[in-house]
Amino acid sequence: MRAIAITRPGGPDVLELAERPDPVAGPGECLIRVSASGINRPDVLQRKGAYPPPPGASDLPGLEVAGEIVSGDVQALAAHGFAVGDKVCALANGGGYAELCVVPVGQCLPVPAGWTMAQAASLPETCFTVWANVFDRVGLQPGETLLVHGGSSGIGVTAIQMAKALGARVFVTVGGADKAKACLALGAELAINYREQDFVAEAKAATGGRGVDVILDMVGGDYIGRGVQALAEDGRLALIAVQGGVKSDIDAGLVLRRRLTITGSTLRPRSTAFKAALARSLRERVWPLIEAGRIKPVIYRELPAVQAAEAHALMESNQHIGKIVLTW
Repeated sequence: MRAIAITRPGGPDVLELAERPDPVAGPGECLIRVSASGINRPDVLQRKGAYPPPPGASDLPGLEVAGEIVSGDVQALAAHGFAVGDKVCALANGGGYAELCVVPVGQCLPVPAGWTMAQAASLPETCFTVWANVFDRVGLQPGETLLVHGGSSGIGVTAIQMAKALGARVFVTVGGADKAKACLALGAELAINYREQDFVAEAKAATGGRGVDVILDMVGGDYIGRGVQALAEDGRLALIAVQGGVKSDIDAGLVLRRRLTITGSTLRPRSTAFKAALARSLRERVWPLIEAGRIKPVIYRELPAVQAAEAHALMESNQHIGKIVLTW
């Protein structure tokens, strides 16, 4: 099969088209003929040598795919409502930048009706991450307010739509007017330009001084301490990345007095059982919203897989709104 390999740690140019042996599905797994592969920040980190794949996973990058099941554990497929020939999107443990990818059956979801393969490939990593953190881990409830840092990112556009569809108010931080406009169109109530505005002051003003209930933070650094200041009583901050650094000054007194929760998680190292449970929740709670058109695809650009280096350079430029997808 053709695949995109990381030839050495470095910039986008280290991604090269390669030939690899076809993978074989084992017990509890299926083999997907990939039509499209989503691109995510962890792929960039892996390319740089900063996020190695977990033990047993492919060394090829790529954590989400969409395509057709061509073989696999028949009993496992049947137990999850799938069969050979079905069109699925899936959360992979690695190896998604390839024409064939092995994934645990429990991490597959059906391609939503009317969605292209490229659009479907934009779903798994962001949907699993948002559900695991915003809804499962910190329990965002209808009527509560969610502040999403990086609202125009792949994670951000998913969080906006998912939270809005499930009854929450959504605020976002963005880096420009075009990104603010896009987020508002997706359902955000407030878009805060972090280059010009203080998100703590803006979030408090928009909530009558109360603060927000939940923050989804993929920035880290001093955003954590500032996020503590922006939270309402019993507020929760879910940290999923540290693009802005790993250290922050936090007012521990506010944490005590307001009964705040600060938590964090990474998805890739979690168990197959954990990811399968997320998939079941998504299929029950989120897929009906997608089928009803309340959550829509947001694709910034589709690129042929051979242009993976260009796709990574585009992601690192931070120009994009929504997802970047490779097609095979």
